[in-house]
Amino acid sequence: MQFDDDASLDTSEVQDVRGSRVPGGKATIGGGIGGLVVLLLGLFLGVGPDQLGLTDGGGQPDATASGLAQVDRDCKTGQDANTRDDCRMVAVVNSVQDYWDQEFTRRGTSYEPSRTVFFSERVGTACGSATSAVGPFYCPGDRKVYLDLGFFAELRSKFGATGGPFAQAYVVAHEYGHHVQDLTGTLSRSQDGRTGAGSNAVRVELQADCYAGVWAWHATTTKDESTERPLITSLTDADITDGLDAAAAVGDDRIQERFQGRVTPESWTHGSAKQRQQWFRQGYESGDMARCDTFR
Repeated sequence: MQFDDDASLDTSEVQDVRGSRVPGGKATIGGGIGGLVVLLLGLFLGVGPDQLGLTDGGGQPDATASGLAQVDRDCKTGQDANTRDDCRMVAVVNSVQDYWDQEFTRRGTSYEPSRTVFFSERVGTACGSATSAVGPFYCPGDRKVYLDLGFFAELRSKFGATGGPFAQAYVVAHEYGHHVQDLTGTLSRSQDGRTGAGSNAVRVELQADCYAGVWAWHATTTKDESTERPLITSLTDADITDGLDAAAAVGDDRIQERFQGRVTPESWTHGSAKQRQQWFRQGYESGDMARCDTFR
């Protein structure tokens, strides 16, 4: 996965609060967060929201500058994205949102941008306060994606994914898939409280995987406004394989087998490894969000 060295990165799409302090609180669910916050880790493990670090404290991230919050200063160009993980995530966010903005326009509607918040340890959101234990998530209350970059090391060490830059990009594109669902009104379908292989919760997650694949298909042809050239210059078959491997690694069956020693499909919230790969591939091979109807 390579970026145009000369492209300018738009860091306004990322809020970097790593190292900021967010007050803790009693770990209770608040503001209807259950079914709203979309998790790659916590809900896979079958634990309750009180164990995920979500609190009723609410609030927004403390924007106090820290030694870790450096993207505004250090992430200027595509060359930076080719050498630093945090700058790479800025570039992925830029590319994903460029694509969805152009796609919504093509469909005669308007895309509302979403910021990604880089945090460490704990963060305040409109959906409540969360710790890094929950993994990457999207909060519809403030329409932001939240990401602790340390998750990517855990994706390899705890979940057995091969990793790689595009595995990271897949995670970000999946969360922006939830933002697209929020804008189009389908995200709320996951809030009926049901679980299982055929539940709306699983269908919403699989659609987000499909949307991630759709973006991946268009990534090397989506033009960046600063250069009128694609920000992403190269995606190889090996990159897509890394993305598919990451999708499988966070399948409900893989995680249940790894952490509880048995597979219980009735409690699934995100879909099996095979389903997640299938729907990412569906999006990637079609390049068409209309082919991502997981509710049929």
